[in-house]
Amino acid sequence: MSAARPLTTLRAIVVMATLPLLLTACGYGSASTDDGKETAAAPAGAKKLSAGEVKIGYFPNLTHATALVGVQEGLFQKELGGTTIKASTFNAGPSEIEALNAGSIDIGWIGPSPAINGYTKSNGRNLRIIGGSASGGVKLVVDPDKIKSVKDLKGKKIATPQLGNTQDVAFLNWIADQGWDVDAQSGKGDVSVVRTDNKITPDAYKSGSIDGAWVPEPTASKLVAEGGKVLLDESTLWPDKKFVITNIIVSQRFLEEHPDVVEAVLRGSVKTNKWITANPDKAKASANAALKELSGKELPAEVIDPAWKSITFLDDPLAATLDAQAEHAVKAGLLEQPDLKGIYDLTLLNKVLGSEGGDKVDDAGLGAE
Repeated sequence: MSAARPLTTLRAIVVMATLPLLLTACGYGSASTDDGKETAAAPAGAKKLSAGEVKIGYFPNLTHATALVGVQEGLFQKELGGTTIKASTFNAGPSEIEALNAGSIDIGWIGPSPAINGYTKSNGRNLRIIGGSASGGVKLVVDPDKIKSVKDLKGKKIATPQLGNTQDVAFLNWIADQGWDVDAQSGKGDVSVVRTDNKITPDAYKSGSIDGAWVPEPTASKLVAEGGKVLLDESTLWPDKKFVITNIIVSQRFLEEHPDVVEAVLRGSVKTNKWITANPDKAKASANAALKELSGKELPAEVIDPAWKSITFLDDPLAATLDAQAEHAVKAGLLEQPDLKGIYDLTLLNKVLGSEGGDKVDDAGLGAE
């Protein structure tokens, strides 16, 4: 697989204003700021699809490596031909949802909680989940001097990335399963849940202001590199050890107007996941190179190596696990009972998978009619 021309430009984008429509009073999926970039132009003379460009969004995060690698290696551009990719990066799912609703992006890689929130708050009008991207990569890492077993968590301070985000909901649900009480809003209770941005969680751990964290990669492996111990891998709590951590979403308007472009992006995603599986070391290096370009620094081997191994890249959106995650948020009091019927449209993905020799995937009864 020959690498595409490296990305050539980086630019800052204006921080987007928070749209009240997307945020519940309880903060299920709260807002954050974004950074952005533009990719290299499409190959000269290549035929355009029905849109001249497609605007995609994703996080500079290993759990979004399908997008990182697919752009970095030119796999998306190859499928899009003369249709140019314009890419933006985000630090939080709700900000990406805002961008999708505002038309600033057309397609995005995103976690389940903001996808659910964005869908329900727009009464099912603004987005569809059109594919999966990644599973796993979430761990409970603790200070081994303070916490040696699950029972030792009681009375301790454990960080999650954000009130109501995917990991926060998972941790609150797990706490409830232990029979402990925690107020979801304040985080106070038998265990203190401390909402801490992933960027500063390692420093908070080193200073002793938290005793551990339920976090995604690579933050989990950064904590291990600082002396932390993995007490629990979230994948062990799910059937077949698989649960959705990253979906692909599209605006319903863009899907209706440019299905050929959406299909091309999905084909690029499927081929990227296949390439990642066949070339794990090259893919890891490609993802790290993309992270260096976006953030100015790459991840050291002691962080990226274990982090990469804990993430599974796949095309199946694992719809049944998203439905379960929504129920967990309801149980925690962070979300009213949602009607998720119609959140998925896997028609184009299954078309691509069929042409690529893959198995069709299921929407768990939550597909659009």
